[in-house]
Amino acid sequence: MRRGLCTALVFLAAVLAAPPAGAQTTIAIACSALGIEARLCREGAEEWARRSGNQVRLVSTPNSGTERLALYQQLLAARSADIDVFQIDAVWPGILANHLLDLHGKLDTAGHIEEVVRNNTVGGRLVAMPWFANAGLLYYRRDLLEAHGRRLPETWRELTDTAAAVMQAERARDGSDRMWGYVFQGRAYEGLTVNGLEWLASRGAGHIVEPDGRISVNNPRAAEALSLARSWIERITPLGVLNYAEEEARGVFQSGNAVFMRNWPYAWPLLNAEDSPVRGRVAVAVLPRGAGEDGTHAAALGGEQLAVSRYTPRAEQAVDLIRHLTSREEQKRRAIAGGFSPSIIALYEDPEVLEANPFFRDLLATLRAAVARPSGATGVRYNRVSAEFANAAHAVLSGRSEPAEALDRLEDRLERVSRGGRW
Repeated sequence: MRRGLCTALVFLAAVLAAPPAGAQTTIAIACSALGIEARLCREGAEEWARRSGNQVRLVSTPNSGTERLALYQQLLAARSADIDVFQIDAVWPGILANHLLDLHGKLDTAGHIEEVVRNNTVGGRLVAMPWFANAGLLYYRRDLLEAHGRRLPETWRELTDTAAAVMQAERARDGSDRMWGYVFQGRAYEGLTVNGLEWLASRGAGHIVEPDGRISVNNPRAAEALSLARSWIERITPLGVLNYAEEEARGVFQSGNAVFMRNWPYAWPLLNAEDSPVRGRVAVAVLPRGAGEDGTHAAALGGEQLAVSRYTPRAEQAVDLIRHLTSREEQKRRAIAGGFSPSIIALYEDPEVLEANPFFRDLLATLRAAVARPSGATGVRYNRVSAEFANAAHAVLSGRSEPAEALDRLEDRLERVSRGGRW
């Protein structure tokens, strides 16, 4: 009897707290903190508010992905209803799944890239909806390769040699040492995990941790991949790359001081903006493959998703906001205005989208074959795995450790993180 009374009181409290039918609801969404991504998010959310008669409140979050995830985990662990909709990275569904609403049956994933939908499905639950997809790309100065009679490199070794030759020729031409051959994300953070995974996977050296939970990172091919990457430092890559994230790499490349760059698709419209020094002189290609028979072109799967907190009392409106932000109309707007690669397959054949982003013609195949980070296998321990790998790779790049030694230590650490392989 007492249990029934408590249940009734809880229900009554919920009814009394609920807004009257037709009342305006405010949905709080945590999306990008700065730049064009933040602007496009705000515009899309405000358009939904106008159409629905509701309001939106954009919640400011840290720029750092690590700090943002920590904030999300703190709020969700406290079952806070302060944020209704979360923007989450491609590797966070497995980490946050228990706190996110199942969107199966609420939102339609038909027409979205299957690999991204699969990435967002944890234990049979669709915990996040694809907002935009990403895969690593190789940007290069088409004009410089043509001027020096060089073709686009096919392998990482060819990139090393081509970057060195063009860099040296350009330095000799203008007497400056500002030109570099290759820039990437070398800071000890998630960006280095992504780069390192691409180096390993392209050489057939595994995925750090395999889908079955096996730790595979300590092998001779992985050591060879890291050894080649270390050879770039101060030869074709500035020492400062050890502290580069995406924007630092783009800054060097966009200022005209690098031949090649690894980055995400978001960089394309910025490189071709009216005030860009390299406007009209840049092209995009798949990342180089590794050496040997097992060498492949490997690009890490990235992108952002939108998820609804399980603790929101405004689930219906929150889901409707995501329905608008992930719609074909909105994804097309974001692709044209900001170069964000859609998760909806049909948009890769849209003439207006292709006019704004010509390289999208070839991007879909890259996205469909992209390499997922081992977040599914490692679950809530993925952040620790990524940090350990990034630190080991950074130690190699900076010359503080030999590749084989770093991988030996990394394997031991990951064994402890996994509790003996029990992820």
